[in-house]
Amino acid sequence: MKIKWKALLLKGSIWLIAEISLNLVGLDNLADYSEFIFERNQVALHS
Repeated sequence: MKIKWKALLLKGSIWLIAEISLNLVGLDNLADYSEFIFERNQVALHS
């Protein structure tokens, strides 16, 4: 199993920057909601 390191680092970096930025502005709930939306699609695929 090969891991696409560039894509993983890019997505992780974007997530981290968004999480920190939204937390500083006070909109961390928005970041949590986006995580819920993305994970909902993954759960539906596994069911």
